[in-house]
Amino acid sequence: MELELETAKLNFETQGNKNNPPLVLWHGAGCTLRMWDFVVKELKKEFYTIAFDVRGAGKSINLETDQEYYSFEQYSQDLNDILDFLSVEKVHVWSMAWGTRAAIAYSSMFPNKVISAVFSDASIGIADIDAQKFGLKDALKKQEKAGIEKFKMPEAWNIHLNQESASLSLQAAGKFDLTKAIKKISFPYLVMTGDHDPNLPSSKDIVKNSISGELKILEYVGHGSVLQRPDLTLESFLEWHKLIKSRDAKR
Repeated sequence: MELELETAKLNFETQGNKNNPPLVLWHGAGCTLRMWDFVVKELKKEFYTIAFDVRGAGKSINLETDQEYYSFEQYSQDLNDILDFLSVEKVHVWSMAWGTRAAIAYSSMFPNKVISAVFSDASIGIADIDAQKFGLKDALKKQEKAGIEKFKMPEAWNIHLNQESASLSLQAAGKFDLTKAIKKISFPYLVMTGDHDPNLPSSKDIVKNSISGELKILEYVGHGSVLQRPDLTLESFLEWHKLIKSRDAKR
């Protein structure tokens, strides 16, 4: 589906029954909404999933040349425009890596619109790309030794209409103070990061300094957890949602 705005054409996709709890899926750096394809097959049975390409990435087109439109503030407004179009008021969120940075920013600006969140591969520090590659390589070796199935990447998970604008879209992370943002979040959230992901220390710090965050460490998993282990991340996501649902029922 496409939502045409004055400054952008936003590509998004919904699956599942609209009467189910709405779940926004926020893709990682260099990815598109297609990165969620393997997990959406199961998620749509319990949720009304809303996956979207941020402006400039995937099939979303930024019609503005001014780089100020590549910002978490703008992406957050874009998401709200999509939610308004769908008549959705509040959502659950699942994000990965760079998308988690964007989702944290959104959650801090619009906390009343988020019910809960799962922040995969979370970090609010400077990304160490070399360490991410090394950790992933080591994790894949250990997965192979353990007999864990290697998953293929979803089709078109990193295909963009405009590679230059897709690269520009990533600049938003350096323009937003995520340290202040994470302190504003009071809804329940799970930080889910692999034991071979260099983002893990930052993930631990996020939870340590939070009032509502929990941590789950995924064994033999590197950076890019949802693409690498869609089975394990999906299982962990659903388990946590059952847990918070049972907690709510006891109140």
